[in-house]
Amino acid sequence: MSIIRIGIDLAKNSFSLCGVDKREQVVLEKTVKRGALLGVFVNLPPCVVAMEAGSGAHHWARELIKLGHDARIMDPAFVTPYRRGGRSSKNDRNDARAICEAAGRPDVRFVPIKSLDQQATLLIHRRRSQVVAEHTRTANQIRGFLAEFGVIAPVGVQRLKRDWLTLRQKHHDALPERAWSEIDTLYDQLLDQHQQILAYDRKIKALVRDDGRAEKLTHLQGIGPITASAIVATVGNAAVFKNGRQFAAWLGLTPRQYSTGGKPRLGRISKRGDRYLRTLLIHGARTELMHTAKRDDRKSRWAEHLKQRKSWNKTAVALANKHARIIWSILAKDQEYTPV
Repeated sequence: MSIIRIGIDLAKNSFSLCGVDKREQVVLEKTVKRGALLGVFVNLPPCVVAMEAGSGAHHWARELIKLGHDARIMDPAFVTPYRRGGRSSKNDRNDARAICEAAGRPDVRFVPIKSLDQQATLLIHRRRSQVVAEHTRTANQIRGFLAEFGVIAPVGVQRLKRDWLTLRQKHHDALPERAWSEIDTLYDQLLDQHQQILAYDRKIKALVRDDGRAEKLTHLQGIGPITASAIVATVGNAAVFKNGRQFAAWLGLTPRQYSTGGKPRLGRISKRGDRYLRTLLIHGARTELMHTAKRDDRKSRWAEHLKQRKSWNKTAVALANKHARIIWSILAKDQEYTPV
């Protein structure tokens, strides 16, 4: 039995496997428990082992690489077209077959396998994002509860904090004491969440100082420590991308194409890939656009010219696309960024 490729449908406790030989004939099809998975591959000759990106995928990929196999992770969107019977026939066996078949296509792109350090850094980013969301939610709760008593708090978390004492004193008699007690507890929670965010920011800045690649990215206007750290931790080896455009497309910053009959039609950006990275790049580009009028480098002049023809948001996305291409060049070619 000469297996050249195996597809694994990952789950919590049971895993479906499908393996094919050189003639693309299925020669292995079985389901194993979590504890027995690596035991199956110990006795197999080195081969391509493919799985969908998801919980635990990077862990299993690292373990399989240790056993000498060529582990690969792919976006689930690339697997769906190869599932027999479509959605009506979705099961673990069909998923494993579809993964195995998709991994054999020459044009399928695979997800870079993350190291333990990369995953640890991304864990910090995820926790920070969670606290930021809770921080915003708490501020909105305070504003909502006050509005029920006819007290309108200022919009924006920073303005709410700045004007809180004045608002609290001005409307002290508008709410019963037990209502103020609950809202004061919420406000203390808001301040605590703010301190948590600052603590995560300090952790990320320390990580950037210790990582030469991330530190290089911060020299690019519009890329701060959070964005630089997230990109390096997510991408790893940028050289796996052929060029900057491919990297930007992987981030979902390139337009969808609706071309036919030799007539190109470009639509909105695809929004594929990592939403967190794309959001950071676009927010950074929006901030950068506030300063391009004061600068005379080529990128700033290009952005100013684009602002004359396009809306602010479209210009921000275009600038984020350009930043993505510059980032690829910095990471893949180990270059320094110098404005010209």
